[in-house]
Amino acid sequence: MRRECLCLLIVFAISFASGIRYEPTWESIDSRPLPTWYDESKLGIFVHWGVFSVPSFSSEWFWHDWKESKLPGIKAFMADNYRPDFTYADFAKDFTAEFFIAEQWASIFKSSGAKYIVFVSKHHEGYSNYPSKYSFSWNSMDVGPQRDIVGELADAIRTNTDMHFGLYHSQYEWFNPLFLQDKANNLTTQDFVNFKVLPEWYEIVNKYKPDIVWSDGDWEATDDYWKAKEYIAWLYNDSPVKDKVVINDRWGYGIGCEHGGFYTCGDRFNPGHLFKHKWENAMTIDKYSWGYRRNARLSDYLTMNQLIETFVKTVSCGGNMLLNVGPRHDGIIDPLMQERLEQMGEWMSLNGEAIYATRPWTYQNDTVNPNVWYTNKTLNGVEVVYAISLEWPSNGTLHIAAPFPSVSTTVVSLLGYQHKLNWSISSSGGMNITLPDLKGDNLPCQWAWVFKLEGLIKQKRKIPFRMPKFDVNKPPHPHYRPNVSYH
Repeated sequence: MRRECLCLLIVFAISFASGIRYEPTWESIDSRPLPTWYDESKLGIFVHWGVFSVPSFSSEWFWHDWKESKLPGIKAFMADNYRPDFTYADFAKDFTAEFFIAEQWASIFKSSGAKYIVFVSKHHEGYSNYPSKYSFSWNSMDVGPQRDIVGELADAIRTNTDMHFGLYHSQYEWFNPLFLQDKANNLTTQDFVNFKVLPEWYEIVNKYKPDIVWSDGDWEATDDYWKAKEYIAWLYNDSPVKDKVVINDRWGYGIGCEHGGFYTCGDRFNPGHLFKHKWENAMTIDKYSWGYRRNARLSDYLTMNQLIETFVKTVSCGGNMLLNVGPRHDGIIDPLMQERLEQMGEWMSLNGEAIYATRPWTYQNDTVNPNVWYTNKTLNGVEVVYAISLEWPSNGTLHIAAPFPSVSTTVVSLLGYQHKLNWSISSSGGMNITLPDLKGDNLPCQWAWVFKLEGLIKQKRKIPFRMPKFDVNKPPHPHYRPNVSYH
């Protein structure tokens, strides 16, 4: 008896010493510090893959837009290509994944310079990319690839890269009978949450131990209906990833951009200014879809200039960018998407010093030069400011007004160029940097150029934090989908 009591005391002491126990309230949940690895990473890869990758037409919302919204373009596509009694479930057998090689995907994602990945374990269609106990006959082991997609990718990422592995998981399922019944009861019952949502949430964390739990599909019900606070408290207190896991903000209607680990606020959220909370810009290479589209045009994909500009602005304003790709049903990642990721990696290999583990500076955008955005960090005890120019000035001089240079201490260099640069104090304020005579292939990189500023005079300025405001009568993260035309 004494031994048992002693053991209990030891367990209690260890638990007490390990840190705070978080309560299932937003006040307590929001008090948890964000693990530093996430903020320092800056770039992640999002992967949307599922049964929607088989029709690969319109977007990942294909099923909903066919049966619920009844979009004419999708109805015509189905009428012309499939028998009249064809169902969405019939697509699942063709989700074959025969060319899915997890190690190849890991290599492609690593080449981008990203430090984490968020993979869709289940989208709103309800199909799980792993053998879920709670999704019988509608998962990747029972129908389709007959493989544990999540497990294979998690192993490959952890074995072959230093990337953090995260999972996106939708609470919502468009046509799940349990959810439809709860809705018919005005959400006064929670059978869908108790028998489907929560069991799956616990399942993916205990089985795959993701470093990121990225929730979605929250907008039709409150966080109380989803029992989100209770789940997050378990995640922070008792889960196998409690010390390193990061969560987003999509846990119930009205919670987005208000509570959670990092804010997403809305799809493709990029405020262009600094605000107090860590945030993430979840966006896509395809302007119109998160899933693969066979009918996408070249102009539908963002160029590298557009991607780099989005990324630089995001990091300068304190955010991370989560860049989405949508593989084909057979597991091939489109070569154009692969090229974008490799080019991103090329840029990061040269300029990552100005990105990884940086902080927002006193100014985000230059006060007179709209093409220049700033980051900063401390190197060897000295503050360094990085001025990232989205254009290479044609007149041979980069004029920036925000920095306060010192004639005796300020040193300017260009990342990827071995010599120091000459500069002078501008008569109108700021500094003029004389650019080296480089053109075309002789430039250090093709897209944005980083000027490293050391020994500036320190500045103090009250930074006007601004929080975005949303119309409470609209979903907090509207789904940006194309006007579907087929013929």
